[in-house]
Amino acid sequence: MKKIFFFLVPVFILASCSCNNSDKKAEENNPPITSVANMSYQVLNVYPHDITCFTEGLEWHDSTLYESGGLNGESKLVRVSLKDGKDIKKVDLDKQYFGEGISILNGKLYQLTYKENKCFVYDPQTFKKTGEFTYQGQGWGMTNNGKQLIMDTGSNELFFIDPTTFTVVSKIAVLGVPRDIDNSEVFINELEWVDGYVYANVWMTNLILKIDPSNGKIVAQADLTDLYDRYIPEHDGSRVLNGIAYNSATKTFYITGKKWPKLFEVRFTYY
Repeated sequence: MKKIFFFLVPVFILASCSCNNSDKKAEENNPPITSVANMSYQVLNVYPHDITCFTEGLEWHDSTLYESGGLNGESKLVRVSLKDGKDIKKVDLDKQYFGEGISILNGKLYQLTYKENKCFVYDPQTFKKTGEFTYQGQGWGMTNNGKQLIMDTGSNELFFIDPTTFTVVSKIAVLGVPRDIDNSEVFINELEWVDGYVYANVWMTNLILKIDPSNGKIVAQADLTDLYDRYIPEHDGSRVLNGIAYNSATKTFYITGKKWPKLFEVRFTYY
């Protein structure tokens, strides 16, 4: 969704010094990750997943799996049967909307949209639309910390949102670049809040980050490339990892991706 190119042309010694100082300052603000824990994962169960769903949001709530699908004309909000991957209940979004991240807080289900600047609010049981909010910028991933909604907009920042007004209360930048990432910024996508940390997919990678929301630092990362290579037969660039839901009862994660044929229940461990 974003491509950033930098062209540096050394002309004068003074300009060169200025660039070096700027580079040094940028490196100090966004240092490379050198001492982050690795998370390995154990696949506990493999479930069917709707191969037509362009997954943008995944949520486990009250023993129920919710999913938000994207793409204009294909976007939807669904309650999903974990056993067979079929829709139990579904709401199709109007074709002008591109569904994005979802989160359930205080008995309300929130669904972002990509570029349409709308957040829809539903009753999570009936899927009746009960309200909507307007916001600036793009909508990507969303989760909550029990008090505030947390969303990202296709950058390296987390935004903490008042759920009653949808105004930004605070924001924090994710600091550092994970190993094996050659970008100067981390474009975080789907989000999940677990025990005081934010877990985030990294756009166009097979990485999941564990982020400390108090300071934005990446404290751990998991590389799911082996899972992707084993189960995703078509590497066309669009079927990327994007979907994290946490089951607090079993302390396991549900993981999937855009139009993936499978959904995985995994447990992360550190090494």
